[in-house]
Order: sequence, then C-alpha cells, then structure tokens
Amino acid sequence: MSGLKLFHKTNSGVIEVTPCLAEVEADVQDLVEAHMETMLGVTFLASEYVIDCVDGGRIDSLGLDENGSPVIVEYKRGTDAGVINQGLYYMAWLTNHKDAFRNLVRDRLGVTAASQILCSAPRLICVAGDFTRYDAHAVREHRRSIDLVRYRYFGSDHFGLETVASVTGHSSPAKRVRRCAAGASPRGDQSGAMAELAQAVDEVLVGLGDGVTRVQRKQYRAYRRLRNFASVCPPQQTKLLIYLKADPKEVDLVPGFTRDVTGLGHHGTGDLEVQLRTERDLERASDLLRLSYAAA
Repeated sequence: MSGLKLFHKTNSGVIEVTPCLAEVEADVQDLVEAHMETMLGVTFLASEYVIDCVDGGRIDSLGLDENGSPVIVEYKRGTDAGVINQGLYYMAWLTNHKDAFRNLVRDRLGVTAASQILCSAPRLICVAGDFTRYDAHAVREHRRSIDLVRYRYFGSDHFGLETVASVTGHSSPAKRVRRCAAGASPRGDQSGAMAELAQAVDEVLVGLGDGVTRVQRKQYRAYRRLRNFASVCPPQQTKLLIYLKADPKEVDLVPGFTRDVTGLGHHGTGDLEVQLRTERDLERASDLLRLSYAAA
C-alpha cells in the first residue's frame, strides 16, 4: 500500500483526500488507454487483442513505446498474484508472433513505424491496485522488461500512478571507463575524454532515483522511469548530446549549451538539447537532468 497522502487545501485548513480503487477493472483500463501516451509514454494500438494460439487469450492493451519496443499492458482492480504470469504468457506469444505485431503497427501507425520496432525488447506493464513484496522480487528474477505500476483514484478529479518495481531484462550496464592519472584520457586523445564524459553522464542519470532503466538503441541510449526522461547520443569528437523531456520554454537557453529542438529532427526523445563538452558542463546541467527526471 502506498504511503502517499494527498490533502485538499481549504480556507479553514486541509482535508485529506482518501485514495480508493476503481469500482471495476475496466474503469482503469479505459482511462489509461485514453491517455496512454501521457501516462506511460506508450502509443496505444489495440484493446482486448485476441491472440491466435491453442490456449487463446485476450491482451488487455497493446502499444508501442517511444523507443520502439512492443508493450503489453495488463490491468487488475486490486492485488492479483496472477497478473505477472498472465503478462508473461502474452509476452511469450508476442515473441513468437512478431509479424502479427508488426502488421498491427503498420496498419495503425504506418510503414516507417513498423520498420523501427525493437522486437528484441518487448515490455510488460502491470497496472494494479497493489502488489506484494513477492511480486517485486519475482520481476527481478525474470529476464524480461517488466514494470509494476500501482494506481489510485484520489477523489473524482485525480488519478495517480506509482512505479513499484521496474526491470529492463535486455539492458546491460555501460562499460566502465578506467580513469587515468593526471586527468589524461584513457587513449590520450579527445575521443577518450568524451568516452569518460559519457560514463560520468551514465552514472549521474542512473543515480537520479530508483527505477531508472536503460534502453540501448543504435542511435541513442534512453534512460527511463515509465517514460523516457533522457536520451544520450554516442559521443562526438568534441561534445556529447543529451535530449531531455524538460520544457524548453521553462529553461533559460544558453547558446552552445542548451537548445530548443521542438519540431527539429534528431535521434532520441525530448525537446531540450543539452551539449556537454566537459564534466563542468555536466555539473551545470544537473538541475535540468533532475527536472526532466521529475517530469517522466
């Protein structure tokens, strides 16, 4: 059970808003599906998708996340020990029926989106009233990408989502770069310095809070909670580019350091570009990184 308490401020004081569960599971599913991109960073594709296999079944929701990974979303009104196993059953079907999912994406989102699917990294998101400590332990034992998300209604106007556990089954830690004496780069050149900077960025982003996972794509590495909050491109000769979910309109842009790339094509996700050349730049960017993390 979440320890979060929400209070409504009034002229005479505050009133606690009591959290509650949905009356029926379908209420949660309908709300999340209607706002899936905002809530989960996932483009909605299909509801109650019937799978074609011997034992059959219906996937509650199918989607595609911002990194191109197929996403299965399963919902439970309260605590249900079977939600993870049910989701894993559907993930096994998805792994063996990539063409069916690719055709669905092509029909809903077009040929380009279908060609960029990261079929090797499907995700399962379980949205439920609560989870047990055994559920959180179980997801860490699986070699799959699984997010356990607790929901709550707060009165009639507020709906909350809280990540209980998050595991990226196919990601691996970045290679650690050995720091050399006297500040020399590992290979004695600028590219070595950029590789060391990239390692420092990785450590900072992963250290922003619990539940940060990495997703490696060819053009960038994404850092996410439920949604991406940072995308780091491969180091260039003299700089490292990071794209953040922070709103550029709320940032004092500095030429050569931060740039609004809204509507401009680039790898990764996010409208705020941050250019890092030294670890001092990384320190300057620390507030922006935390702002983007908080927004994810």
